[in-house]
Amino acid sequence: MSEEILINVTPQETRIAMMENGVVQELQIERGSSLGLVGNVYRGVVCRVLPGMQSAFVEIGLQRAAFLHAGDIFECGDASLQRPIQEVLREGQSLMVQVIKEPIGTKGARLTTQISIAGRFLVYLPQQEHIGVSQRIELESERELLKVRLLSLLPEPRIGGYIIRTMSEAASDVELRADIDYLSKTWAHIVAQSTTVPERSLIFQDLNLAMRVLRDVLNDDTEVVRIDSSETYQKLTDFANLYAITALDKLVHYQGERPLFDLYNIEQEIEKAMSRKVELKSGGYLIFDQTEALTTVDVNTGSFVSGKNLSDTIFKTNLEAAQSIARQLRLRNLGGIIIIDFIDMDEDTQRDAVLEELQKAVARDRARTGINGFTPLGLVEMTRKRTRESLAHILCETCVSCQGRGELKTAQTVCYEILRELLREARQFNARELRVLAAPKVIDMLLDEESQSLANLSDFIGKPISLQTEQHYSQESFDIILM
Repeated sequence: MSEEILINVTPQETRIAMMENGVVQELQIERGSSLGLVGNVYRGVVCRVLPGMQSAFVEIGLQRAAFLHAGDIFECGDASLQRPIQEVLREGQSLMVQVIKEPIGTKGARLTTQISIAGRFLVYLPQQEHIGVSQRIELESERELLKVRLLSLLPEPRIGGYIIRTMSEAASDVELRADIDYLSKTWAHIVAQSTTVPERSLIFQDLNLAMRVLRDVLNDDTEVVRIDSSETYQKLTDFANLYAITALDKLVHYQGERPLFDLYNIEQEIEKAMSRKVELKSGGYLIFDQTEALTTVDVNTGSFVSGKNLSDTIFKTNLEAAQSIARQLRLRNLGGIIIIDFIDMDEDTQRDAVLEELQKAVARDRARTGINGFTPLGLVEMTRKRTRESLAHILCETCVSCQGRGELKTAQTVCYEILRELLREARQFNARELRVLAAPKVIDMLLDEESQSLANLSDFIGKPISLQTEQHYSQESFDIILM
């Protein structure tokens, strides 16, 4: 499988596309005005303790106070003591915290007091003694060998615990020692800073997006990393020299005339990822609806009729949809609860095959996913870990016309609202004349189909009603002026 990473850099933002066999699978965007917070360490101040929710709000210098749950408080070398939060925290208390989830929507960042520092091959847990292994390394014998190997490289006395990342399998002893040294120095810097910085201040900032991708995403399957900025290329080269020497040969400074994302049709893929409807190659399609609590995906056959019979057509559409849904979840960075409404299948073997295809497709996802199978109603429930805003929330905002409904009131509906408001205003105020300001389509309907209704109302209230077109008004907007 051919993998490429494309890095597009402008002064305003960094955009990264992860490609597999020429098809974009994942997009990440970081803007200078809103850098990612996950991994950052702060000296925070508890501003409110909520015993009823077993949580607290902590001010760390952001626009909104961050959220700290009792389960994320690490004390006395054990995160499982679970004392009531009111016995652990008090208002005004200063403590060191790390962001584990970005602010999403109206929710503030989520915090933990259990600090972890990510390296290329290891994650350092300075407050623990535990040695863990990535769940993606499944063979028990291989997991034990990696633990033994790491323990032989750690200096004595050993301070802190580690999680062995997947990429450690191909790492040399020299690379692992360099990672251990880097993580130890970083923790020493954090400890020193925590005693000198003022409250509500940043102690440690994680790497920028381009460097995080080099650290976390680059692997043996990655053939090339194309960067269209000479400055970023030089920074990544310097970073690779220190921490990822095997990545050096894969870094390429793209200097073509065509923009990098245009060359690989990434801009088109971003536009498609903003769309509610996703076309399948077979002629079927998916409908994505994202809400505050969950995301729903509806699968439809559309124009696909090439199966042997209806059951075969439905089965093939669902198989293709399973692969496309997994890709779209990564591309759009959709997280939380996801409900998939596959087309109803009569045979259990077909349902099992579709579920297996979905599980196989999401296995490549770097975010943690869980699939619960089909419900009695024929829906598939799954979850995907959400640590940052979805692509739509980064690139879009709520429509000022429909306020996020995705639909506009018809011109006729607005006309009837205007007629009711005219009657209300006439009864409340003694004006000579009432003037209606509205969008062209609404005014046209009041002059045509609803002209008789308007005339009847004018006679009933005994006041003249005039109309004025406002080109910049949305279809739902109108004003009534008392003359």
